[in-house]
Amino acid sequence: MKSPLAQQQAVTAAPATPGPLAAFLRFVVLGGGVGVLSGLAVPLLAMAAPWALANAVVTVVSTLLCTELHARFTFGGGRRAGWREHWQSAGSATAAYAVTSIAVLVLHLAQSSPGLLTQQLVYLGASGLAGVGRFAVLRVYVFAARREEAGPRQAQAAATTPVLLAA
Repeated sequence: MKSPLAQQQAVTAAPATPGPLAAFLRFVVLGGGVGVLSGLAVPLLAMAAPWALANAVVTVVSTLLCTELHARFTFGGGRRAGWREHWQSAGSATAAYAVTSIAVLVLHLAQSSPGLLTQQLVYLGASGLAGVGRFAVLRVYVFAARREEAGPRQAQAAATTPVLLAA
């Protein structure tokens, strides 16, 4: 039993918001990791379902997973993503999908039978550019409210020090 003469006030600080470089590295590692796993999951699932359905299912699941990972770790929120963040993240993923699809379509219009290496280079280049754009949208728009909410709490937590109360 604690003595009423000596009580310590607990201070809980909000998780620190990572800087842009740290957030980008987390975005690449987490998003890239999920992307690699997704690339393996699609052909496996395609053995039991049509490829388009397998790709759609894996895309939805990977987008949900990435949004949760980015909410908790990449952008320093430390909490789950809400519906708004999931919808906005899905919108940015859809835009990235459109960019990569258009890039490959333009390649096929410019070159009737491009080689596999050329297709991969175009796809990966477009995917990288779309990823940078998606990172910017998520950081500046989707998860920006989290940083604004965390700011005052972090300042308040830093200003508050544990206090030893005595009668």
